[in-house]
Amino acid sequence: MKRLIIAGSLLIASGTASFADGLFWVVGNRATGKCNIVTSNPVIIGDIWFGDGPYKSRADAKLARSTIRVCPAPTPEEEKDEDGSN
Repeated sequence: MKRLIIAGSLLIASGTASFADGLFWVVGNRATGKCNIVTSNPVIIGDIWFGDGPYKSRADAKLARSTIRVCPAPTPEEEKDEDGSN
């Protein structure tokens, strides 16, 4: 659980630091079994086991995530949270 919190904190911190870039990446998180869309170039260590991108828009990253076989489809609640976050 501690590793998950640290990984999430690092993702959030690195995402907010480079928010002005306007690029998006799809990353696979082994701890949660999900794929997230982030705004910074991911560092592939620990629970982050792949990164794909960059994409010029969040919509492009969502489309790419839907084509990656190891990424489960997000639930409607997760999609709503993603759209409301940025």
